[in-house]
Amino acid sequence: MQTATKRSKWVLGSLLAASLAACGTAQPTAQPTSVPSATVALSQTSTSTSYQVEVWNPPFDFASPRTSTDYVPLVVADKAETICVSIPHIKDSYWLAVNYGVVSEAERLGINVEIVEAGGYGNLPTQITQIRQCVANGAKAVVIGAISLDGLNDLIVELQSQKIPVIAFMNDISSKAITAKSLSVPGEGGQEIAKYLVQKHAKGSDAVDVAWFPGPEKAGWSKAADEKFKATITGGAINIVETKYGDTGKEEQAKLIEEVLIAHPEIDYIVGTGQTAVTAAEILRERKLQDKIKIMAYYISPEVYAELQSGGIQAAAVAPPVTIARIAIDQTVRILEGKEFMAHVGPKSFVIDTASLTSFDPTTSIPPETFKITLRVSQ
Repeated sequence: MQTATKRSKWVLGSLLAASLAACGTAQPTAQPTSVPSATVALSQTSTSTSYQVEVWNPPFDFASPRTSTDYVPLVVADKAETICVSIPHIKDSYWLAVNYGVVSEAERLGINVEIVEAGGYGNLPTQITQIRQCVANGAKAVVIGAISLDGLNDLIVELQSQKIPVIAFMNDISSKAITAKSLSVPGEGGQEIAKYLVQKHAKGSDAVDVAWFPGPEKAGWSKAADEKFKATITGGAINIVETKYGDTGKEEQAKLIEEVLIAHPEIDYIVGTGQTAVTAAEILRERKLQDKIKIMAYYISPEVYAELQSGGIQAAAVAPPVTIARIAIDQTVRILEGKEFMAHVGPKSFVIDTASLTSFDPTTSIPPETFKITLRVSQ
């Protein structure tokens, strides 16, 4: 393995130029460049390890039986191939954690990676165009964090006809023409945080009012979370006073939260995406409502973790994004090298709260504080 790699970094204002050069045309909005308070030492995550995961067989069907096992990644790649990684955006710290997982695993294995981000969940045509351009530029495989559950299916068939492996990660893809998946059960975070709420507010107790923010209305992952959350809370004394769909950019979530606080000033909980939770914590502090309204997130991000540490958020579901991203890159290298690989794998979701933080390993989900948006790894 090469002992040194070259990172090409573009952050904030220069990110547009990088996206254009690396197969895209979308202009992202303001983006995080570091992780506030949630610090992880680089040395803690720089070597090969193993991960506790679940494996589905037959693959690509979350209704299939699943078994628990340890995922042991390769020590090093045999060859420095180039892969393309396509994600919806890097507008929040969740996708920054994904970015770190991809980059750090590519560096560890000794491969080349081009990362393209489409600028938001409303930009499916951009994601398709970026992926095609990446392949035209020489990528040997494509790892996709999909904007749409079904919207990339024709493209995946097209890529497979070119013998380009496709690995779905973070967000699900419905196509059976993919080569592998690295992700937890879609919507499981919504289900797990709903179970947590039901345990706190069982039927027969005083009912609580919840404002629910599942994320983009048409994204497969948010649809799944929405369905599972709503199905699960029926087991408790919980009322959803309003459901607000929207992109996970901070400005959009802030607008939705403000609307809910005006329409329902007496709510007990705000529950939703990681960006919802972080933005809500800021707004509630500004309004001095932090002791009246509780906040929960159905997935972890560096900012969610920081707010858990400070008490601004009370609980969050975890499907560790750094681990999922690392596994996807390792799967891709195994596929390109003709080695045995797990076709459908992912860690099980669970909930952490302010009382259980000490037992949580943040390196599975949080990048180092020094990590900044990185769109290329070159050997």
